[in-house]
Amino acid sequence: MSQKTIKRQTKAIHTQFARRDAYGAISMPVYNTVAYQFDDAKTMSDAFCGRIEAPDYSRVENPTVTYFESKVKAITGATHVTAFNSGMAAIASTFIALAGNGKNIVASKHLFGNTFNLITRTLARFGVEARVCNMNDVEQLRSKIDDNTCCVFLEAVSNPQLEVADLQQIAQVAHACNVPLIVDSTAIPFTETHLADFGVDIELVSSTKYVSGGATSLGGLVIDYGTVPGFHERIAYEILFNLGSYMTPHAAYMQTLGLETLDARYRVQSANALKLAKKLQKLKSIKSVNYIGLPDNPYYERAQRQFGPTGGAMLTIDLADRDACFSFLNRLQLILRATNLFDNKTLAIHPASTIFGNFTNRQLSEVDVKQTTIRLSVGLEDVNDIFKDIKQALG
Repeated sequence: MSQKTIKRQTKAIHTQFARRDAYGAISMPVYNTVAYQFDDAKTMSDAFCGRIEAPDYSRVENPTVTYFESKVKAITGATHVTAFNSGMAAIASTFIALAGNGKNIVASKHLFGNTFNLITRTLARFGVEARVCNMNDVEQLRSKIDDNTCCVFLEAVSNPQLEVADLQQIAQVAHACNVPLIVDSTAIPFTETHLADFGVDIELVSSTKYVSGGATSLGGLVIDYGTVPGFHERIAYEILFNLGSYMTPHAAYMQTLGLETLDARYRVQSANALKLAKKLQKLKSIKSVNYIGLPDNPYYERAQRQFGPTGGAMLTIDLADRDACFSFLNRLQLILRATNLFDNKTLAIHPASTIFGNFTNRQLSEVDVKQTTIRLSVGLEDVNDIFKDIKQALG
């Protein structure tokens, strides 16, 4: 059957190897090797210079990793996919590929803590200006962009605020200024939506999350739709070579297996999240429940239009105060007190004291991270068991 006619879930399982395995293996082997032998000098030169598709050195290309990249490329329809050893590595490499001294990044004020610090602190030391913006204010966005803007960046669903911006509207503003739109789409898997349809030029994914198959391995993906001139050449032949943050073969093997079951796992997790959110709304000790899959959520219609009928597996609850949050976490018995998202197990964390623990109270207020918020990553357990644990932990 043609790859063009089969569905995305089928592509996640049935993507052909670049070369037939010597032993006819139906799962891509782990090529735990550093170097590769060539038949002659010209072939070696062609491989090193990218004139032929062949691995030359596993710091920049490895058959196991390449196969994982090819699966993601088949599913997303991307022009190029590059796998990194973490989501942060994918994000940092993309910014370094696009930015430079005197350039600026227009970024949402609602970002994961480390991403926010990367843009506002680390890159600032190299002369890159961070211009933080309310992505739901189109005029403010337009006013932040100028001739030195190298990209507009936001999260498809912000963590932990759960903001959903209008991607098509933002893309129109950015593209009118010849600026690419970069989106961290980790919160909704690429098997579920196609953000290029809304004008997204490059997707960044922490494949540690949904893709890995239950927190089995670290990884990150740069999914390039081929609309940013020169980007692939720079990320593949400069940044990857010079920074050395390529995904490891073992991680690629684990994430290839995870990709095969992603759709099945996601459907259970997102269904659990919706059921749980509805149950939690009925508990008086919870001040509010934030989940984009709830019909009364302010971003519900936009999320449905952009991501389809599911709302992901992340939700937040607000309790009385910080002490109530800590007491709640301490009483959990089934749910794990842990960071990470979209594990097979349900996880709970207090973002203000952990992910954003080094932020001042003023900074927390500016990025809308509250001391009263608990973030839940909903797993594959029976939803009634998850609910019972939350109910007893509320005291």
